[in-house]
Amino acid sequence: MATNLPKTDVVVIGLGAVGGVAVLPLVNAGLNVIGLEAGGWFSNRDFAPDEVRNNLRDWPQQVAKAKNEIPTVRANINFEAVQGGGHPMMNGVGGTSLHYWAQSWRLNPWDFKTVSATSARYGAHRIPENSTVEDWPISYEDLEPYYDRVEYAIGVSGNAGNINGSKQANGNPFEGPRARAYPMPGLRSSGYTDMMSDAARGLGWTPFQGPAAINTEVYGDRPGCFYHGYCDRGGCHVNAKSSTAVTTIPEALKSGLLKVVTHARVLKILNDADGRVTGVEYLLGNQVMFQPADAVMLASHTYENVRLLMLSTSQQFPNGLANNSGQVGQHYLSHHQGAPVIALFPKNLNNWYGLPAQGVAIDEWADDNFDHSDLDFIGGGNLWTYTDRKPIAAAKMSTFDKVPNWGSKWKAFVRENADRTNVSYIQKTTLPYRGNYLDLDPQVKDKLGFPVIRITAEYKDNELRIAQFTQDRMEEWYRAAGATEIIRAGLGNAMGASTHAYGGTRMGNDPTTNVTNAFGFAHESPNLGILGSSVMGTSGARNPTLTAQALAWRTAEHLVENWDTITR
Repeated sequence: MATNLPKTDVVVIGLGAVGGVAVLPLVNAGLNVIGLEAGGWFSNRDFAPDEVRNNLRDWPQQVAKAKNEIPTVRANINFEAVQGGGHPMMNGVGGTSLHYWAQSWRLNPWDFKTVSATSARYGAHRIPENSTVEDWPISYEDLEPYYDRVEYAIGVSGNAGNINGSKQANGNPFEGPRARAYPMPGLRSSGYTDMMSDAARGLGWTPFQGPAAINTEVYGDRPGCFYHGYCDRGGCHVNAKSSTAVTTIPEALKSGLLKVVTHARVLKILNDADGRVTGVEYLLGNQVMFQPADAVMLASHTYENVRLLMLSTSQQFPNGLANNSGQVGQHYLSHHQGAPVIALFPKNLNNWYGLPAQGVAIDEWADDNFDHSDLDFIGGGNLWTYTDRKPIAAAKMSTFDKVPNWGSKWKAFVRENADRTNVSYIQKTTLPYRGNYLDLDPQVKDKLGFPVIRITAEYKDNELRIAQFTQDRMEEWYRAAGATEIIRAGLGNAMGASTHAYGGTRMGNDPTTNVTNAFGFAHESPNLGILGSSVMGTSGARNPTLTAQALAWRTAEHLVENWDTITR
């Protein structure tokens, strides 16, 4: 029997990158909010710069709830799904915004209208066969004010490329118009990124520093970045990284209207006879609690969003909450971040430490920034090369088939070349397809006996052709900068679990093909808001965090402005 708690206005499930943003506009409107977080609070002492603990032992993920619910993966229904690797979710107040790279990109306007823009420029036949891609129900212009609010609320550094239609020097010439500049200038360049920028200009390309949720100067009461590294899978022990744990959540707590409940393991979202949600059942220690609320905001990452909906069965929703349409879990995709290019240079690059977000980007080959008329794919990729080198990772460098991978020759090669290599990071367009989806694994369960998510998905020809094309461009860039050896990684096939996971609760105006409406509220359960990249229908050539945060703010604001209608 669950313990019934006093009713609140809103329950937010998950206080990570998106839930941690949504609470701020809610409390600013005077609403009482309960935030349920599966992890706990972390202190600066928890984020010591330690490559062994963070990158090898996977702390604090090794003790997280998510570690017990790693998704199973298969390319298609002809394979058996297997469980392996880690889980991309980060349990804790702040979620993945604690240990992510902090790249904070906006999507390009094309990403919101992939179908109509492609059809107008090249013909409808260019949409890949079996793709379920739709135009978003909103435009870049609709989301721009919320991008702006998030950038200023958490603190994002960068160099604007387009302010109200006026192109700006040193920024991205392809970006959509923004209302104003970033709140802080971009991260500083390095000798290596300056070298790569010069090479790009020699090719006629336009390099620029990428945006990051990392302070480059004092912002509020938080210092600027020290550039010591360890952002990759590590938190920031000086609070220069703009996670929601040190930005929007503390700001919301000042109101006295937000209550954070840590180590709360959500079991189910309940609904009434009309299909409206009534609250959340969760496990706290050994006690089951029921938190009633007028509205519920589900913000627990793509895999857990889908899983919780599917586990929340009832008489009204026998196949899972808001899933009578069968759309929960559909239109899934994960970013094709694989297929990197690795380069060896004839000199040291001075890339020790630094930040993964401290890099230089090329957008000439992203989205529809270039003519695809004679190409056999749509979309493209953002080329990214960056600093960040740590000792153990450096020792694992490729030998480029020049020496064995062991022994005295290997040691000598590593000593000479450990600071002479670089691995690119290429984010590529990925589209949704029939046959790529999420569901509950019929066999594998977590420690409480609940099924884990099963990923059935593979990259299709369009994505593999993008990977090949962008590898060509990345090799061209490295060669222009003086690289003497190049390794091109395999293009990949099956989609494993990823921090860049999209779909499963896609937003759209048509309830037969989408789970939520244009404001992120479920078509079948109108006081259930769904936050995060699970509502996104396309990936663009960008990581999803800033877009998901902007959408979360917009969803929260819509709830506030339409409270009586949504909550009745």
